[in-house]
Amino acid sequence: KYMFVSNSDNLGATMDLKILTHFANSGAPFMMEVCTRTDADKKGGHLAKSKATGGLLLRESAQCPEEDEKAFQDVSKYKFFNTNNLWVDLVALKSIFEKHGGSIPLPVMKNAKTVDPRDKKSTPVLQLETAMGAAISCFEGAIAVVIPRERFAPVKTTNDLLALRSDAYQLTKDSRIMLAPQRNGVPPTIKLDGRYKFVDAMEQLCPNGPPSLIKCKSLEIEGEVILSKGVIFQGAVVIKNSTSEAKTLPAGTYGSTDFKKMTYEL
Repeated sequence: KYMFVSNSDNLGATMDLKILTHFANSGAPFMMEVCTRTDADKKGGHLAKSKATGGLLLRESAQCPEEDEKAFQDVSKYKFFNTNNLWVDLVALKSIFEKHGGSIPLPVMKNAKTVDPRDKKSTPVLQLETAMGAAISCFEGAIAVVIPRERFAPVKTTNDLLALRSDAYQLTKDSRIMLAPQRNGVPPTIKLDGRYKFVDAMEQLCPNGPPSLIKCKSLEIEGEVILSKGVIFQGAVVIKNSTSEAKTLPAGTYGSTDFKKMTYEL
């Protein structure tokens, strides 16, 4: 009767019988797992209430007008984001299919892309897409449940991948990926230079393994940098190379425990 759906890139999404029991007992037709937003999540879709119906809806960045972008990314205003861990009552889903001719009337979004994602000068295209979580507005009585961060460990960008490969995350005995307890449920905010958008390039950044990020609040890498084995980041750190040649960051501890942003020019 019930279906659990999640993104394949969310390594924290597992079948949790306690959450299933909560969903079944609620009697709701649809339930979305949400987490409290941090700066690392400000560009992702957030939960909101419809002014027209009072029901829940999902608002994606692609649906946000440019002039409203600052408000969209305000984590104090929109406090919860969609993990895309979704629970669906299949009987209710069948009713919606029957009502709408075998489909769900999800809003269509457009995203500007290029045919070759590695070449921004290649042919521009518009990608039309729908968000699975947007179905929350199609089920009357749909609900959301706030979950611990350990159920959300996505790998959508190399920023995510670098953090996940570091000591900021741990592999549990039952093969789940979760934030280290010392992180208190908040992941490090990583912003790599655009040259590291793809995995092969990111691995040139840290050929000897990822740096330590367990005490790192945020990390920015600007320019072509190579991280030596034994690099430890703590607090807020910016590593900058303004030259046209690759520069190596030696082993050592960088940053401050008082979270004051520290910039290192190579």
